[in-house]
Amino acid sequence: MLYGELKENARINKQRPTEAESMLWSFLRRKQLGVLIRKQYIIDTYIVDFVCLSKQLIIEVDGKYHYTLEQQELDEKRDQRLQELGYTILRFTNEEVIAQPEVVVEKIKNHIV
Repeated sequence: MLYGELKENARINKQRPTEAESMLWSFLRRKQLGVLIRKQYIIDTYIVDFVCLSKQLIIEVDGKYHYTLEQQELDEKRDQRLQELGYTILRFTNEEVIAQPEVVVEKIKNHIV
């Protein structure tokens, strides 16, 4: 049952990306970095913004709600679980992606190589 809910939420998230997610996706889609990157992908009980499965790299774009103490605690727990599964997690703020997309993409490239 949980998977069905996650799948529906992922579908909705794909249809309604944030400005920062849309901007970053324009750099990541169609193997532009030489690897397949998926968006709004289910891993365990979580939906990640972007993932490169072959490199076990998760890319998260965080909005302002991630600045709350409660959300930071949830993100930390989530990151720990995903790291237990072997993933590396890169987090960027919406502001970073919008203001300096090339810098963000370069940091991602450095983890893919």
